[in-house]
Amino acid sequence: MAKSSKKTPSVPRINIGISDKDRAAVAGELSKLLADSYTLYLMTHNFHWNVTGPMFNTLHLMFMTQYTESWNALDSIAERIRALGHYAPGTYREYGKLSSIAEPDSVPEALEMVRLLVNANESVAKTARAAFEKADAANDQPTADLLTQRLDVHEKNAWMLRSLLQ
Repeated sequence: MAKSSKKTPSVPRINIGISDKDRAAVAGELSKLLADSYTLYLMTHNFHWNVTGPMFNTLHLMFMTQYTESWNALDSIAERIRALGHYAPGTYREYGKLSSIAEPDSVPEALEMVRLLVNANESVAKTARAAFEKADAANDQPTADLLTQRLDVHEKNAWMLRSLLQ
């Protein structure tokens, strides 16, 4: 049988005006954000399932709103990593290495859940802010826009949760 003379077309290199080095640096920071965001999502969903006490309904509904928003954001973060030419982390092992958020060992009381979520949202905001610095330095406006949106959400969530503690 004769071999085909057709060549498989090569995949063009990414040429979006951001150097390979800068794309790698931004994707690395976004990977940390994805890990933090996924960890926060799991924590919030866990607390939604397990909250008890006099504030049950308020917290149950607030946690659901927050974990739903977090879940929807995960795809945008991962897809931006892919658009930059890198693979998005997607395992618990990778998230454990990349995340700055410590997960609780047990189910805390309701107000401790709120405190933990304040801290976790602030951690995500700090991670997003660090990623923003890399994106801004690389002149990466789509990533900067995504990060600005994430900062707004997590700073607002932290404020709303903190308000429950006053």
